[in-house]
Amino acid sequence: MSDAGALLGKQVDVHLSAKKTFKGILTDLGMDILVLYDGRRFLYFPMLQIHQLNVSKEIDDEIAYPLDSPMMEDTGAISYRKTLMNAKGVFSEIHVAGHIPLHGYITNVFNDYFAFYSPIYKTMFISLHHLKWLSPYIHNAIPYSLRKECFPVHPSAVPMVRSLEEQLKKNAGKLVVLDGGEDPMKIGVLEAAANNFVELTTASGDQVFLKLSHIKSVYMP
Repeated sequence: MSDAGALLGKQVDVHLSAKKTFKGILTDLGMDILVLYDGRRFLYFPMLQIHQLNVSKEIDDEIAYPLDSPMMEDTGAISYRKTLMNAKGVFSEIHVAGHIPLHGYITNVFNDYFAFYSPIYKTMFISLHHLKWLSPYIHNAIPYSLRKECFPVHPSAVPMVRSLEEQLKKNAGKLVVLDGGEDPMKIGVLEAAANNFVELTTASGDQVFLKLSHIKSVYMP
């Protein structure tokens, strides 16, 4: 553990990219993930996304040390992969790209991505390298107050493979939306995935090659 372990139990500021900052109490710290309690919820931040961590200069007196432990608490040292595994089936909010959160739950964790079931987008593939943060719902609340029969615990039996590139290869020929679809050049027919590139044909018929390592999320309408 680095000297950052001295910050455990203290109110800190966590700085991410795009000048995004979170304030809260540092409740746990691992080699590749940290846990922040902001007074309402526990936030799990992969170290890949953290630019800076420091003791808060302005203390928020309304943020008290949590009486309850995180819902995904487990024995032993915390880690990014263990957190994702513990989060399977726990209704959660995640942030990946842009400013719009995704609500649902993790169904499977693989080598470089995880499968996430959303009532809006259904099954999605999320890159492990691009998850910004994850926050479990308190007391397993169901997003959008849906009835459980509308939001099944085991939504589908989509065949999965261990790497995102191989998963995309299996879905060649299908329509895909990458990174939330904000960029029209990331929506189209998936032609191929090989050598860390994804080939799409867009609505206008343009051929586009996108670097796989920069793709944050995938869903298929």
